[in-house]
Amino acid sequence: MIPRVWELIGCFKDECHSRGWKTSENEDWIKVNDEFHNFLWARNIHPSTFKKIVSVCKCAIKQGISYQVVNVAYTAWVFPEAPPETLVHTVAKDPKLAKRIAIYDLSNVYAGKPVCLKLNETGSRVFQEFENFLEKKWGVELKPAFSLLTKEA
Repeated sequence: MIPRVWELIGCFKDECHSRGWKTSENEDWIKVNDEFHNFLWARNIHPSTFKKIVSVCKCAIKQGISYQVVNVAYTAWVFPEAPPETLVHTVAKDPKLAKRIAIYDLSNVYAGKPVCLKLNETGSRVFQEFENFLEKKWGVELKPAFSLLTKEA
């Protein structure tokens, strides 16, 4: 049985830390070669809120008792429930977003079917390792989310 999203990302961060990549104990980011790879997970999100968040390439990093705002190179959205199809369309139709944003739909996995729909054209080494982690550690098959896009074409 695959753990809840926050535990899954925590396990993945442990593996990243063992590779020598910098991770945060409290936030879900990984730093590799001066690039931040951020993980956001949500049960659901309104499309307009999603658009506002993806338009800003920043996140707050806790440093002691204060925070520093940093540029984020890549963001992965991890959903335990199927995201609105408009989110996948928003990213897929915008080449700039597609190079920075990945979407992982784990709803089938949590429903007992080991298949994760993904949209990842980022080139992020961390997200590629996340996909390997899902496949090798949890037996999850990753399939392109483009099957969602053909429904409305």
